[in-house]
Amino acid sequence: MIPSAEVARPRATAAQQPAVVFERVDLAFDDHVVLDGLSFTIPTGSMRILLGPSGSGKSVILKLILGLLKPDSGTITVSGRRVDTMPEHELLKLRADIGMAFQENALFDSLTVAENVGFRLIEEGMPDADVDRRVAEVLGFVGLSDFADRMPSQLSGGQRRRVGIARGMASKPSLMLLDDPITGLDPLIAMTVDDEIIKLRDLEQVTSLLVTHQIRDAVYVATHAAVNVGGAIRIVDADPGRAEQIEFMLLADGRIHLQASAKTLFASNDPFVKEYLYKTLPPW
Repeated sequence: MIPSAEVARPRATAAQQPAVVFERVDLAFDDHVVLDGLSFTIPTGSMRILLGPSGSGKSVILKLILGLLKPDSGTITVSGRRVDTMPEHELLKLRADIGMAFQENALFDSLTVAENVGFRLIEEGMPDADVDRRVAEVLGFVGLSDFADRMPSQLSGGQRRRVGIARGMASKPSLMLLDDPITGLDPLIAMTVDDEIIKLRDLEQVTSLLVTHQIRDAVYVATHAAVNVGGAIRIVDADPGRAEQIEFMLLADGRIHLQASAKTLFASNDPFVKEYLYKTLPPW
């Protein structure tokens, strides 16, 4: 349970547009149907965790949100604006308000950690002093203040993932897309990345869509919260009511097969859900 402490609350209000809306989206590559009438909504200030078998279209959904792919039919809106019909010059502006962190961090090998984190800010013309201040802020947030001058090759896998998250959040985006940022890490290192995702959600109050194959980590993210206790950030068990607000979306056959909290997901007797959760994973 969350102790007495400062806990950030979602910044969404009833009057705000949803962050992301898919309405009956279809997409196929030749004869291979990827999405078949896909519909879902991500409210502003919330988190959704997207699960599904390999090849089910999870990363495709992220590319559609960014406007890197266009659907065959249906509508996609981000912050109230349709991206499926948006021209490229408008998409560039929209993407400036979206942060991204991926399994392959794509850090620039020739730049330091600080230069990697501040790269987008410099490209957008932010004054150097403001870039330095924001880079220091986000590196402190992910616990890497002492690594600013290191090169990516000098970092562990978990540290590189955390740099990727810092880079994604540096421009203060309203929406964060996280594409399997935990896969390939050992459990202890993965948990440090999980903690950064929780902090991003609860303390920065960023709307987020987390795509992952790692059920253990996904449940950890959904059932824990970041709190500020006297200036010290702690990760604690989330209040059950708060954990219910973090919803999983299980993708299958091009649609959302089930959308539910972690508790409801694991209590489901649906054959596909049970097979996905239990038959394809070792006990944990």
